[in-house]
Amino acid sequence: MSDSPHAADIISTGSDRGAASLRTGDEPIAANGAPSSEGSYDAVIAGASLAGCATAIMLAREGARVALVEQRPDPTAYKKICSHYIQSSAVGTLERLGLLEPMIGAGAVRSRVRLRTPWGWIEPPAAPRVPSGVNLRRELLDPLIRETAAETPGVEVFLGHTVHELLREGPVVCGALARSSSGEELRLRSRLVVGADGRGSRLAKLAGVKSKTVPHGRVAYGGYFEGPPPAGSPDASFWLLDPDMAAAFPTDSGLTFYAVMPVKARAAEFRSDPAKALVAMLEGVPDAPPIAASRLVQPAQGKLDMTNVAHTVSAPGLALVGDAALAIDPLWGVGCGWALQSAEWLADSVVPALVGSESLEAGLRGYRRRHARGLRGHAAMIYDYAGGRKFSPPERLLFSAATFDEGVSAVMEAFGTRNIGPGRMMLTGMPRAIMAHARRSLSRRRHSGSSVAVSTPAGGSSSQGAR
Repeated sequence: MSDSPHAADIISTGSDRGAASLRTGDEPIAANGAPSSEGSYDAVIAGASLAGCATAIMLAREGARVALVEQRPDPTAYKKICSHYIQSSAVGTLERLGLLEPMIGAGAVRSRVRLRTPWGWIEPPAAPRVPSGVNLRRELLDPLIRETAAETPGVEVFLGHTVHELLREGPVVCGALARSSSGEELRLRSRLVVGADGRGSRLAKLAGVKSKTVPHGRVAYGGYFEGPPPAGSPDASFWLLDPDMAAAFPTDSGLTFYAVMPVKARAAEFRSDPAKALVAMLEGVPDAPPIAASRLVQPAQGKLDMTNVAHTVSAPGLALVGDAALAIDPLWGVGCGWALQSAEWLADSVVPALVGSESLEAGLRGYRRRHARGLRGHAAMIYDYAGGRKFSPPERLLFSAATFDEGVSAVMEAFGTRNIGPGRMMLTGMPRAIMAHARRSLSRRRHSGSSVAVSTPAGGSSSQGAR
């Protein structure tokens, strides 16, 4: 049995801090464990979900003193509307956090991704070139990462407190005021304040950073089902229905998370009975999963407004991570992975300033550059598709070629799992796709005589004579 205390024993909740202590510089806390009204830290983080906890863990492991503030009082609270899939690109971050093995121990499923397109299935290449992603329900993952943060030396966790004001010295953010539901207020001074408070970030509004919104043209519904595993399990399956989408994510405890994202014109189908409409849509997809033989174990969840929101990721004394920085179309399952990765990028950028002599301003500039380099190209392509449009000609060329050419499939897997960016994908994938279609057309001509109707990705045909 571990000697480590359980998270509930060391996380502060409201005015009852139990065995926990609040860092207040050199000042001791009261003998009865009552919370101090003021503390001094290297970083104050608002939001104790994936991005906030990952940031706290990484900063504290490098010697920083961190206050982690969470508005929900329950240490086992979790995000309920989420596909929970962690893309391959973030697996290295999970390993660095020391979370991958505990997640596997909790039942996490390692998954690659297979895509059903109008031209057939794109299967993962036989020889993997990128790590498999990870599927673990947020009900298990969120308490696990929060407990890991709470047990990390240097991290103090305050549950049941909401950051309602930023402290400033001129234009520079230098701390935050957090208030509990009972009215207790904490004055937390710090060199850095981190907003990890999700879509619609309160800290982004308080800081007055610039924001950009891009409309979303689909709605989302999903739920956990028990029953026969879908074909290809444990790999996740996506149905790209041009322009609708459906998905199946095998996960822990023998469950599968099924989700659909139809265009908004179909939203009325889900209004009266979301679960019935969810099942009906999944039953109607090509090569349908065994949804009819499965049972919904929790109420179906839905989201009607998924407007893409991007904030400037830093200001003097402040940084944003996860959905607070970039809340983007969930169709591609990037939210969890980008939450973890942006936390890692921020920690790597600012640790030299928090524990050494480097300028915090320089660290935040580095974070802005790293965030843009990692996500700006992906975000631009996701914005373009999020409106609910049909595939463009280049997309049709790439997706169709990937159904029969493993080289194109490997490039698309690396891009779809966010291990490479759009530029590299187009540079390597497009020539491969063009050559794959040319080879197929030539092969068909050779086998069919002097003339053949050659199908094109756009759905038309052309008559070509043999040379």
